[in-house]
Amino acid sequence: MIATACLTPTSPTLAAPLVIAHRGASGSRPEHTLESYKLAIEEGTDFIEPDLVMTRDHVLVARHENEISGTTDVATHPEFAARQATKIIDGQSFTGWFTEDFTLVELKTLRARERLPELRPQNCAYDGQFEIPTFMEILALAATTPERVGVYPEIKHGTYFDGLGMNMEAPLLAALEQAGFTKASDPVFIQSFEVGNLERLRKLTQLRLVQLIDGTGHPADRPELPSTTMITPAGLAAIARYADAIGVTKALIVPRDASGQSLSPTMLVDDAHKAGLKIHAWTFRAENAFLPAERRAGTDPAAHGALAAELRQFYELGIDGVFCDFPGVAVRVRDP
Repeated sequence: MIATACLTPTSPTLAAPLVIAHRGASGSRPEHTLESYKLAIEEGTDFIEPDLVMTRDHVLVARHENEISGTTDVATHPEFAARQATKIIDGQSFTGWFTEDFTLVELKTLRARERLPELRPQNCAYDGQFEIPTFMEILALAATTPERVGVYPEIKHGTYFDGLGMNMEAPLLAALEQAGFTKASDPVFIQSFEVGNLERLRKLTQLRLVQLIDGTGHPADRPELPSTTMITPAGLAAIARYADAIGVTKALIVPRDASGQSLSPTMLVDDAHKAGLKIHAWTFRAENAFLPAERRAGTDPAAHGALAAELRQFYELGIDGVFCDFPGVAVRVRDP
């Protein structure tokens, strides 16, 4: 039987594998809404995961990206039409509406929408109902749970926001401290795809830090550091000097061939553990569109396949945590 995670605010260790509600229970509610996080908590998740961006008045809010046309109804607000813009973020061009151009009061007039309507049409029933939550509101929600649920915030586009004079590290730590999260034993992981902000945070906090690795490209702030180098034993040893864990795309653990069939597992789980790092994998989703070919049910991309079997495989490989859009499934597989 897989070990059950036991969470308290001051527990000295967190047993693996952890269930991390990816943007909340985002398979069942529009992502990054209080309602998505509430459902994940009800389903027994260990951690809720807010991706953090910043408003014009320097408030941390939860959106997967600072460009919000795909996750809110901003395009339907004529009062904001003139704010549509094209920006270069981490070397890529995006056109839309951006959180840094709105005050919190203005963002609160918007309502969330399902990001993947073609795959999750049932979630569209909630379009227009939920606000964009602030990080403080999410921390307040976490504090109301009988056994305080963990929080797993991600700093999004840190270098980009730094360039706007909107550093996110200080307000993030201040909010966590206000919520009572300061010690290494507290159920908090701070994650980033960038390296520099994690290195700075290591000097400022005991809270656990997670280096995210996508398997392609490089960190936005380290163009000389390819992902392929980061996952070598030497690269993992370098990460262990400032981080406590890596968060990796699951394809770095169980690759797929050109047809989508799973290949033999890599040595990354063992290599990470040898470097003294925990390893958390993302993202586990039920829809055929995201599953390996052998786990799919039929040909409809939106149909749900054998997510439980995929999760069980990764648990058996010794993974320390999973990011899952359907946290209830991940909990049931771990705790049969």
